[in-house]
Amino acid sequence: MVFPRMVRIKQRLEGPMLHDVARSVCESVRGLGLQGKVAPGQSVAITAGSRGVANIAKITRAVVDELKAMGLQPFIVPTMGSHGEATAEGQLKIIQHYGITEASMGCPIKSSMAVVEIGKVKGTTVFCDKNAWEADHIVVIGRIKAHTDFEAEIESGLFKMMAIGLGKQHGAENYHRAGHHYSYAEIFPLVGQAVLDSGHVLFGLGIVENGYEETAVVKALLPRDFAAEEKALLKRAKAWMARIPFDKVDVLIVDELGKNISGAGMDPNVIGRPSVQKPAGKPHVRVLYVGDITPEAEGNAIGVGFADLTHRRLVDQINYAAMYMNSITAGVFEAARVPMTFETDREALKTGMGMIGLTPPEEARVVRIKNTLHLTEMDVSEAMLAEVMGNDRLSLASDPAVVTFDAKGNLFPF
Repeated sequence: MVFPRMVRIKQRLEGPMLHDVARSVCESVRGLGLQGKVAPGQSVAITAGSRGVANIAKITRAVVDELKAMGLQPFIVPTMGSHGEATAEGQLKIIQHYGITEASMGCPIKSSMAVVEIGKVKGTTVFCDKNAWEADHIVVIGRIKAHTDFEAEIESGLFKMMAIGLGKQHGAENYHRAGHHYSYAEIFPLVGQAVLDSGHVLFGLGIVENGYEETAVVKALLPRDFAAEEKALLKRAKAWMARIPFDKVDVLIVDELGKNISGAGMDPNVIGRPSVQKPAGKPHVRVLYVGDITPEAEGNAIGVGFADLTHRRLVDQINYAAMYMNSITAGVFEAARVPMTFETDREALKTGMGMIGLTPPEEARVVRIKNTLHLTEMDVSEAMLAEVMGNDRLSLASDPAVVTFDAKGNLFPF
């Protein structure tokens, strides 16, 4: 089979960038005027999630330092639902990957899957991490972005962190079941509001990234401002979000997926595939091939079910216990379904190219990306050059070249 020639392109993205993230965090927290709300010696639990948030160790350390400056005793709790195989050790290991350790943070880390019941919403029990609940205060740190599974005014951010994160595996499973019965858009904010109404939350820190995965905004918020500010920050996050700049793709090659890339492994907002309560979007992708899994995912290949084709190297790395726990907690079978599996990239792509319809392979619209988080560069086939040249955000970074494979029939690294 003749593969189309490919060309490397660059995409210019939007959004500001903070040049001194730690200082911005400190200034924003100080601006809240918290002195009258705390007393020296009080304990404060700080949330730490499982996503690959830019500068997360630096941001968390800045919060720790500000709390210490107020005479408080901060500690960190992993807040990530069922991730890390729903074990205290697994969740501790995840945040350590991001540089969040007791040594680097200068405070204790208390990792546990134990939760306490703190209320009910729509007949659903609300849970909170036991260590966090027993602290005098809770500080919620979260990146605000488009959710992978639904669309609403509040999606992924501080409210989700208070629900899925602080709820641990037990809470996350509970809320997902309720979300399937009602809707995620209704349940997640209600659960988060129940946590706020408890009076335990001291403040939140909303983070927004630009299209280059750089920290664009950090904003400390009092509990009364969570809802209004998260809605406003979500609009900015969506405006700056990196996407594949084409409406129609015959074959999409994704080099890797992983939980550190997206909660869904591959972000449906980027690949256009429908997900739970989110309908299909753009681009319309006829065939999707994913070739590998990131080391940081530690075998949790959730999201592989979005693909039509995959490589044996990915399948051989799957930690089924972790992937199934993630799928069961979310109540989503499709995300853990393993697609057609091939021994080489060449064999997989040959199969995919043969299934796109009547378009000759050399004229196919093919896009290759490293993953759904890194979209400043991508490879596109010659059939798409006219669109590239007509988009002032895109520029050529190479001349067209034939697709080459190594001696084993695999693509060279992106």
